[in-house]
Amino acid sequence: MPAIMNGLTLAKQMNAEVIALYVVDQTAFVNFSMDSTIVSIFSLLEKEGKAAVKLIETEGEKLGVKVTSKIHEGSPSKKILEEAKDCDLIVMGTLGRSGISKLLLGSVAERVVRYAPCPVLIVRSPQDKEDLNDEN
Repeated sequence: MPAIMNGLTLAKQMNAEVIALYVVDQTAFVNFSMDSTIVSIFSLLEKEGKAAVKLIETEGEKLGVKVTSKIHEGSPSKKILEEAKDCDLIVMGTLGRSGISKLLLGSVAERVVRYAPCPVLIVRSPQDKEDLNDEN
């Protein structure tokens, strides 16, 4: 939610429009046959995506910010970068992965920052901040 509110607040201040993008990550399912379990998980992720963009639409409406929602399937970083071609700024949150998980899975945020055609604002989740405090 912090990334959503930061992005919408900035859009309001700049009189900008927002694209609410959710990418159902199909890369996780590449090596699996499409049995009922995988289809069920995919449906759950799609439902989660619809709820996420609806939340952004609702919050944007409260602030008077125009929001266009898009749900795509595929590699999250690739789809974000494709959508960003005509954007002035990308705002995204972090999922708080660390250690081996981050090393093996990579970081969508890191790839977007590295290859984006525009500036990228990364908003840390409260969990990321707690993890940082625990390390000290």
